[in-house]
Amino acid sequence: MSTRKPISLGLSMRYLGYHAAAWRHPAADPGAASDFSHFLHVARTAEAAKFDMVFLADGIGIRAKDDPPGSLCRSAQTAELEPLTLLSALAATTTHIGLVATASTTYNEPFHIARKYASLDRISGGRAGWNIVTSWSDAEAQNFNRDQHLDYGTRYERAAEFVEVVKGLWDSWDADAFRHDKESGVFFDPAKLHVLSHQGKHFKVKGPLSVARSPQGRPVLVQAGASEAGMEIAAESAEVVYAVPHDLETGKSYYADLKARLARHGRAPEGMKIMPGITPFIGRTEAEAREKYDLLNALVAPELGLSYLYGQMGDLSAYPLDGPVPEPNDPKVRSIAKNLLALARRDDLTIRQLYTTIAAGFGSRILIGTPKQIVDEMEAWVEAEAADGFNICPAVLPLGLEEFAEMVTPELQRRGLFRTDYSGRTLREHLGVPVPASRYGGPVVPPR
Repeated sequence: MSTRKPISLGLSMRYLGYHAAAWRHPAADPGAASDFSHFLHVARTAEAAKFDMVFLADGIGIRAKDDPPGSLCRSAQTAELEPLTLLSALAATTTHIGLVATASTTYNEPFHIARKYASLDRISGGRAGWNIVTSWSDAEAQNFNRDQHLDYGTRYERAAEFVEVVKGLWDSWDADAFRHDKESGVFFDPAKLHVLSHQGKHFKVKGPLSVARSPQGRPVLVQAGASEAGMEIAAESAEVVYAVPHDLETGKSYYADLKARLARHGRAPEGMKIMPGITPFIGRTEAEAREKYDLLNALVAPELGLSYLYGQMGDLSAYPLDGPVPEPNDPKVRSIAKNLLALARRDDLTIRQLYTTIAAGFGSRILIGTPKQIVDEMEAWVEAEAADGFNICPAVLPLGLEEFAEMVTPELQRRGLFRTDYSGRTLREHLGVPVPASRYGGPVVPPR
């Protein structure tokens, strides 16, 4: 029997979609990823479908290499807009949908991030979220005065301290600090201003933050790592976790492990939403959905398909393409490599078959079927406690989102699994996650 547990829905809207050949689809505008009107249409379509949030993943460099030669010039994942600039524009042109973007803890300073996201939260009326990443590629390092990326341990140690500093800066002001008393001439109550004065191994930050308290207490914290270090950061701070399991049992194990960690940090399981990524191919019939999948896969150049494995699992060029997938060779993102290897072993995939699978959804889980079949699968994961919702990663944008909104969202609503309208104004209200207390004990949410 269905629990009818309401689910959360996010939309990943990077580039032109998550399929490697999205830009070659007959309905796609190849230049749209550099066009604001494209993202405005996508965000408004997601808002009309009552999604909790839109999400912009980001890298601060072109991570793809020309391996094998000729692959890079075939990739559309090479030119995009800066996320916070884009989300600030979308904040002024949407009214309800949450606005989440990635920012690196390795190539930023905590004060920058605290100030930018607090500003976005105020501009949007309480709809901002920060996706915490450490970055991983040498291509990014080489844009920031380094020849190589920081080692794994150092960047996660830095990230943990970075997040704590940002959270501390967001507590700089009590929600009722600003008196604006013209008669007395007192602009703010000095007792309600807090100076962080942080001194740690990686950062020395005095504060306070020069932005008033967030409309939702603080921006929502999002995390996507599945490594041990990443899961600990998530358990302590994240309210949304993006995950990439490809089968139900792996999803259940990850869900149970991460939720169990929350108690050590004084948090309730309901305070975190775990949202696996899925790339749906939707048809009125299963055959129609399969045709859409096959159409896009046929547009993937072999050089480009193979490059997806280089980026995710290391250089596998010495292995036969039609042979079995070996252990990852110096993977750049260990958690993704682990999941992809498990997928290959489970389905007995060759290297060629695995890169086709990755090219179809950039590593996210592929669902091919009718709206009923798609929702059956989503509901099963929620009931099995493998997910609280899903991060939808359409193969082609805006086409995949429009099909989801037209066919899948109504089926979710018919089953009572998803809202028919927004009941709140902030991203925290959409997600149903609490407003964190201030470390200084003052009021946390400004009066409306």
